[in-house]
Amino acid sequence: MNPQTPNLKTGNKLLLLFICMLCFTTISKAQGTWTPVATGAPHYNDGVMLLLTDGTVLVKTSSGSDDVYGNTWDRLIPDIHGSYVNGTWTTISPMFDSRLYFSTQVLKDGTIYLAGGEYGTGRSFGEIYNPAIDEWRKILLPLATDTISDANSEILNDGKVLQAVVLSGTTVSHHTYIYDPVTYTYSVGPTTIGVDNESAWVKLPDNSFIFVDVYSTNSERYIPASNTWVGDASVPVELYDPYGYETGAAFLLPDRRAFFLGSSSTTAFYTPSGTTSHGTWATGPVIPDSLGAPDAAAAMMVNGHILCAFSHTPILDTVFLSPMEFYDFNYLTDSFTRILAPGGADTIGKPSYQSNMLCLPDGTVLYASQGDDQYYVFTPTGGPLAAGKPTINNIVRTATCDSFLAIGKLFNGITEGAAYGDDWQMATNYPLIRLSSNDTVYYAFTYGWNSTGVRRDSLSDSTYFVIPSTIPPGNYSLCVVANGIASDSIAFTVCDPAGVQNITAVKNAINVYPNPASNFATVEFDAKNGGAYNIKLQDIFGRTTREKNGVAVAGTNTYQLPLNGVAKGIYTITIRSEAGVYNTKLVVE
Repeated sequence: MNPQTPNLKTGNKLLLLFICMLCFTTISKAQGTWTPVATGAPHYNDGVMLLLTDGTVLVKTSSGSDDVYGNTWDRLIPDIHGSYVNGTWTTISPMFDSRLYFSTQVLKDGTIYLAGGEYGTGRSFGEIYNPAIDEWRKILLPLATDTISDANSEILNDGKVLQAVVLSGTTVSHHTYIYDPVTYTYSVGPTTIGVDNESAWVKLPDNSFIFVDVYSTNSERYIPASNTWVGDASVPVELYDPYGYETGAAFLLPDRRAFFLGSSSTTAFYTPSGTTSHGTWATGPVIPDSLGAPDAAAAMMVNGHILCAFSHTPILDTVFLSPMEFYDFNYLTDSFTRILAPGGADTIGKPSYQSNMLCLPDGTVLYASQGDDQYYVFTPTGGPLAAGKPTINNIVRTATCDSFLAIGKLFNGITEGAAYGDDWQMATNYPLIRLSSNDTVYYAFTYGWNSTGVRRDSLSDSTYFVIPSTIPPGNYSLCVVANGIASDSIAFTVCDPAGVQNITAVKNAINVYPNPASNFATVEFDAKNGGAYNIKLQDIFGRTTREKNGVAVAGTNTYQLPLNGVAKGIYTITIRSEAGVYNTKLVVE
């Protein structure tokens, strides 16, 4: 028996419905493209990815410890053409402790700060990694009963780190600490009003930052001038789900609003007042297809859109559901567009909490899923935002052939870059220096940025940088990059360090031997008429490791510089006297 044939009107309705369904389920390919990194990583990814100030990337892995949480980091180095897709992998020295879900910050001197861990042995400890010498240093909290766990953190404009604490003993904490990178110590910070566990923090243009208290719709803001947390306006929607109390990433948008992604399909906008007065909250667009961000990576791209990882909203007894889907959020239209997943499939068979993203200096986004050794690079469509474009005003040579100071504007960009929630911080709102010649690309090492702010607009910014020893002398184009957006290039000449070293030695009448040195170095300098002098040994971060004041005789003076306890690396010796300022390089081995 044949099925009954529908009439033409009913058929047209069915056809229209079918076409509409196709429209809603079609995945856009126009928002950008995924490219796999050509070589698999040495170890499986296990979380956060960080951009070092020399353009290389550190990625946390699950290897190297007695437990499954790992203390090993792999390093991705772009190839000679600046490609991360064709980059090479190495592995750095292991951390002291194993960690999974912990606080991270790139500091002003180019070192890496990390603390805590929801899992592993590092729950109540911090560590500092110095990439110049591939060395870790352990740091301790003042109170051993405090547990950082998976708490949030934020770098302050003076270079210190505001660190949240999840537990004080067995009680949910309102504590914070302030880490000082000069003394390697913590001091007690301001107490939060509500509970900041699981929260996403957003840095605002006035250097304050805001978050939403867990278990509530209350928001509060950190005010740097008074070093206090103050209550702010209420959020019109629940950003935390009612089962795991998770939430997603949050960003400062190009239009100066903050945008928060919720766990249960909700989003919200915050418009700051620009003063200590309350800002205003507004309900944002609903995340499509019953999706949300119960712990999920996202990244602000150079075109101003946000690349989002989502999974289905939590349900009773199951907070983290698979699969993971990917969307492009356009802040100009408040709309989400679904895109293909890394690898070209519709989805990834993992919950969204296993996603990790990082903004790269070439304008792309690096992606990895926990438990995988295959990484991907996402290239968005559309050009970079003009509002985020740095400007170079001047380049000043500060020492020998390889040390400089760049001065300009918007070196810190207009947002912090990629985000996750509370479990990782992977901000990239600091300047990188890129040098290119024909098809070759190099990154200098930057440090000593004058600010860690965002959206500084017309305010003056600066960064010191050191030219890598591997770069051949010659003419280059130099640009400053912030969050993947590059300035216009300027002409820059890399000179021969050996030639400049010899010229400097004669001109400044300074000689250092042996060089390289290990136990001590002899410094000879001409004081002409004699008088007071100061001799200083500084590392590439500008930190003084040895200093001596004395009185010189007329003519040539000799001083033995002790190097016991000085780490291996490249240093600058500076002598200030009535005859002038002399400087030269010293290699400690």
